[in-house]
Amino acid sequence: MTNEELLSQISGYCRRAGMAESTFGRRAVNDGKLVHRLREGKRITIDTLNRIEAYIVSGSPDGTVRVRKPEPIERRDPRANFRFFENRQKYLLFVHTCSEKRVIADRVALEFGSIHPRPPALRVFDAGVGDGTVLARVMRSMHGRFPHMPFYIAGKELSLEDIKLTLDKLPDRLFEHPATVMVLTNMNYAEAPWLAPRSSQAAASMVWREVALRGASSGEFEVQIRDLWPFLEENWRANVSPVTGMPVYERPVVLVIYREDHQFLLDSAIPRAGRVEANFDLVIASQPYRARSSLNFKARRIIAPLARSLRSGGRLIGIHSHGQDPGLEIVQTVWPGENPFAVSRHELLRAVKYELGSVGRDLNFNAYADHRSIFRYDMEALPNEVTGSIGTSTLFAAWNAAVYVAQVEDDRLTEMTQSGRYLDATREVLRKHNGLWFYDESYVISRRRD
Repeated sequence: MTNEELLSQISGYCRRAGMAESTFGRRAVNDGKLVHRLREGKRITIDTLNRIEAYIVSGSPDGTVRVRKPEPIERRDPRANFRFFENRQKYLLFVHTCSEKRVIADRVALEFGSIHPRPPALRVFDAGVGDGTVLARVMRSMHGRFPHMPFYIAGKELSLEDIKLTLDKLPDRLFEHPATVMVLTNMNYAEAPWLAPRSSQAAASMVWREVALRGASSGEFEVQIRDLWPFLEENWRANVSPVTGMPVYERPVVLVIYREDHQFLLDSAIPRAGRVEANFDLVIASQPYRARSSLNFKARRIIAPLARSLRSGGRLIGIHSHGQDPGLEIVQTVWPGENPFAVSRHELLRAVKYELGSVGRDLNFNAYADHRSIFRYDMEALPNEVTGSIGTSTLFAAWNAAVYVAQVEDDRLTEMTQSGRYLDATREVLRKHNGLWFYDESYVISRRRD
């Protein structure tokens, strides 16, 4: 909807209601200068547009005003308790048979040449830690490039299983780079960079745990981190929202870990409850949303809040599945016309830019050309496993990778696996391409330097 169209609706409403335009702005969005700003060509967020339209609909004197309906909240059936990326078997089989995590870490590491850290630490936020594979590899690259710089690493993850897997990788990182503050939280994307729940009820129930690890070896660190398991199992819990059917934290948790022998050096980088700034040099948004989620959901609930957390000169690297690869070919052989990758990076960046409005004026939105944005990763198999008689285990791994990336729901998989057609389709594609690979696409949002 353009400014002119919106102004026409507002003017028509004010004429029928006998209301001043400044009064409309105050009542609709608590901004008496709303109409004046729109006439000057100023932009508004999707949330503001939805509030304006909701006010017109609810308060229309004659009920004749026609407006575009706000996009509904993404909902899932809470009875299904379905979250694709927490299907442990599919997830772990995919991680250990495909090279995506390594390739993504290599892509993220390229951004270190473009950031400009400031004291007291190089600040990185991982918007979806998963099992910690990408973050651990990125931290190795960080140490290689900035061996003597303190690190503040924050990560968001709702899954208890993934938090444990991430913490298993932490002792070696703290041994190699002792000047590291590691922060993990289960808060959502609009809260996690600031470590601050948005509701007063959630803030009142927040659990904040600070752990200073003693010793100087990865073995000593591992023992103390393992001692946190009971704390995590008690507090790191998720429920399913009865409104949206999506997983949400039961109570917000923040876990801060660092080495006791470096506490003095890291004092100004260690976060304290109620006194946390975001200001990240690098934000990693690797597969932070379901491919099938709506454009508005991705832009408004995930990428826009993360972009706000960038400091001057900071960069957000976003990565999601691209499709147009042999993996999608397997899926489309079984389900013709299937395409879960309908939203491109170009559309997403336009939506994020619109959502941010004036807040995004000092941001650059870089979609890049395909040759720079799109990269490939492979299912790792021996050459003779895909060129000769393909074994059942290889077929299962390839099928799992294809449906994992395409995010095919379990009920559809159950129906298909009973027929056995999926193995024939997988075998045909593997032989056609002498292997299996996938494409991801990347984009960057950067904040201009002061």
